Amino acid sequence: MGRAEVAASDADARPMARLWRMVEGDAGSGANTGYYMILGSALALTLIGLLMVLSSSAVEAITRETSSYLLFMKQGVWALAGCALMVIMSRLSVATMKKLAGPAILLALFLLLLVFTPLGVEVYGNRNWIGIGGFTAQPSEAAKLALAVWAAKMLAKKAPLIHRTGHALIPVVFPGGLAVLALVLAGRDLGTGLVLILIIVATLFFGGARLRIFGIAAAVAAVGAVLMVLLSGNRMGRINAWLGIDCGANDACYQSRQGLYALASGGWWGVGLGQSRQKWNYIPEAENDFIFAIIGEELGLIGTTVIIALFGIMAVAMYRVAVRHSDPFVRIATGGIMAWLIGQAFVNIGMVTGLLPVIGVPLPFISYGGSALTFALMAVGVVLCFARQHTDPPAAA
Repeated sequence: MGRAEVAASDADARPMARLWRMVEGDAGSGANTGYYMILGSALALTLIGLLMVLSSSAVEAITRETSSYLLFMKQGVWALAGCALMVIMSRLSVATMKKLAGPAILLALFLLLLVFTPLGVEVYGNRNWIGIGGFTAQPSEAAKLALAVWAAKMLAKKAPLIHRTGHALIPVVFPGGLAVLALVLAGRDLGTGLVLILIIVATLFFGGARLRIFGIAAAVAAVGAVLMVLLSGNRMGRINAWLGIDCGANDACYQSRQGLYALASGGWWGVGLGQSRQKWNYIPEAENDFIFAIIGEELGLIGTTVIIALFGIMAVAMYRVAVRHSDPFVRIATGGIMAWLIGQAFVNIGMVTGLLPVIGVPLPFISYGGSALTFALMAVGVVLCFARQHTDPPAAA
């Protein structure tokens, strides 16, 4: 290879190297950049979510509730509580976070068991809520955060033995992860079950488990998913709707079609904030699972791109926090939380845009749901706790 070709090759590599250094961060620059990127993106997504909950729910709320602002005010209260808890979590030490991991997973399991008592509430065929008086919450949201932190603690303690399959799987997968997953699936909440699997897989990956485990797990998960679809007429209808089979008589096609109509009518710039037509009882759960469609209709492609960019900024910043720490607990917990928040956002957006079947997964920080918003902000607080601690240069590997 001549000098000219070598120089051209180096010139092509420099932009990629600069981009990777920007993502990975400078070991001597401190953690402030990642800290503020995570905090800023989370708060921006939360504020956009509050605005869109108000816009998407006002029409239906005025017919079902006492005020068209009721859902917005409820979400606002949860957002304030979530921000307060985020600040509290961010001020804790890593040692304290490790101590809280065990009690957190036990509390999460207890709350999941309450779903099957008289306190349990069934919504759209899924029994995944508990209600006390006028207060309702989803224990599975607490389980996501608890599982990510607890699995990180267990895998960090086993770091020297993680290459052994038994030590990698016990107790993170058996019995801990399996117990949480079984309770959620017993309530027929497949969407949350998939997110929990994503968290378990991410913690094992960041913990350094052998790659063959993931191949076996993927095969088992695929067989399990097929069986759950075949055994449920509702899930089979959603798969047929995704494939476009028999949509003339398939009610499951309705929601996905209306979501695509909303995105298509938004165009580049959208029809204007508050001007959505699909939210007028055309899209079921417009303020929840399909709120991204309302964003696309009212704010257009530009608005949806901003949402995706904010999640991208959060992902990059959390990655930087993970690679800058030598503590395996920090790396694994950050990876699990990142997989949860970013992975769930990807699933929701893919569902709304037709890339994935409709499985009832909300958009983090944005969809209506108090417990989901609160625990997502608490998860951000956990990562902020890691970001403000002393960081070490990335390992040579």
